[in-house]
Amino acid sequence: MKTSNPVLARLGQAAERERAAGYAPAGAYGQPYPTAAGYPAAPPTVQPMSIDDVVVKTVTLLGITGLSAAAAWVLVPDALVGAAWIGAAIVGLVLGLVISFMRVANPALVITYAVVEGVFVGMVSKFFNDIMGYEGIVLQAVIATFGIFFLMAGLYKLKVIRATPKFVRGMIAAMVGVFAVMLVNFVLALTTDIDTGIRSGGKLAIVFSLVCIVIASLSFVLSFHEVEEGVRMGLPQRYSWTAAFGILVSLIWLYVEILRLLSYFQGDD
Repeated sequence: MKTSNPVLARLGQAAERERAAGYAPAGAYGQPYPTAAGYPAAPPTVQPMSIDDVVVKTVTLLGITGLSAAAAWVLVPDALVGAAWIGAAIVGLVLGLVISFMRVANPALVITYAVVEGVFVGMVSKFFNDIMGYEGIVLQAVIATFGIFFLMAGLYKLKVIRATPKFVRGMIAAMVGVFAVMLVNFVLALTTDIDTGIRSGGKLAIVFSLVCIVIASLSFVLSFHEVEEGVRMGLPQRYSWTAAFGILVSLIWLYVEILRLLSYFQGDD
């Protein structure tokens, strides 16, 4: 099984070893559980992930994120929106990095990430809709986000856009560059009075948000490719949580950037 993604290649090799060994639940003193006839049960075959698994996990994570966002919106008072926003952003960033660099899928950690990001999304949404007074902006951003998602899914399905090695390298470089700029801007905003202009609502902010929206949209291609490769390589079913996590990250990023962009234009009214 050959793939251009070294992480998927390692996971594929792990899947081969798991299929060879099987998953057999241990009984007392490490002995396999006996069958009804009294003989040891044969190791069951490892269940490989499927596209349906990823869809179910993605919908589950979206539901958890949505419920967490709604709860945060209702329960967190306006005076604490900023603190909750920053806190959830930092915790979500740490969890996201941990999940991204882990070699083993951890459903509990992915679900925790969805809860934390729900708080983040809820605070961002409440800030623009209630505190800034841009009523209806959240619904507009949600519609635009899922519209872009399904558009990219269709383009990938029709093979209009493919995750070639050159495309993957370019996307990784672009995402690292954009996130580095956002991180520097975030630190400067917290510790100094320096205004870089990329989040202030001016022309530079609009251009930066448009760049982020394009990159976030194209990142779905990487996620779709990873799902496709994971299914082809027969990765264990639990890795569908990791694939769903990747899609959730792109959806949240895209939503927040669209929300920001819409707020810039409404702020000019």
